[in-house]
Amino acid sequence: MENRLRPLRAERGWSQQKLADRLEVSRQSINSIETGKYDPSLPLAFRISELFSLPIEEIFVSPSRRSSKAI
Repeated sequence: MENRLRPLRAERGWSQQKLADRLEVSRQSINSIETGKYDPSLPLAFRISELFSLPIEEIFVSPSRRSSKAI
């Protein structure tokens, strides 16, 4: 799943560790989400959304939504 986590984090000057601490997850989890190797659970996606004060859809793009935009 594509996401905007890395640029949103960078805009705030947060390291992966600082974001991980705020979300109470490991830095490795943040890295895996940013690189698309891991999709967050729904509760974690909601926590990320709340932390950045953005709707989930503005942070995460589902593969099916991305394909429909290309059509």
